[in-house]
Amino acid sequence: MIQPLYGLVFAEVVVILLLLFRTPLRKPLLMLLDRLKQGRGPIVVSTAGATLFVIMVSLLFNINRIQDRSEEGSGVNQTDQVLHASHLLQASLLGFALFLALMIDRIHYYIKEVRMLRKHLEAVKKMDRAPDGVLSKGKGKSNVTEEED
Repeated sequence: MIQPLYGLVFAEVVVILLLLFRTPLRKPLLMLLDRLKQGRGPIVVSTAGATLFVIMVSLLFNINRIQDRSEEGSGVNQTDQVLHASHLLQASLLGFALFLALMIDRIHYYIKEVRMLRKHLEAVKKMDRAPDGVLSKGKGKSNVTEEED
């Protein structure tokens, strides 16, 4: 179970790096994330995330039980030490993978917001370059709102 978790964590790190820097792969990746967030995608992702979270909580309970057993007994069993280390590694990898998935979601959201704000800013700039007749109507409305304040 540890090798797939390492693969998942490294894949999520690569996705985050592709989203953060302007690369040729950024646009297709954004389109893929957009499609994943449509239709049944959010349900599938939340179900998978909840399943991973339940597995992580189960591992944490197992870690706690192994620690309680080692405190009650006279000595520490070597098998319990190996199980404790393995469960601890799996739980930490699962938690880190869930955190990185949340980071991917937030970065995707912020990139979309920045794109919408840039489009809105370009539209405002185009309105400023409009003929005087259209521009005076816009100024009249802004003067009315300034007088009301």
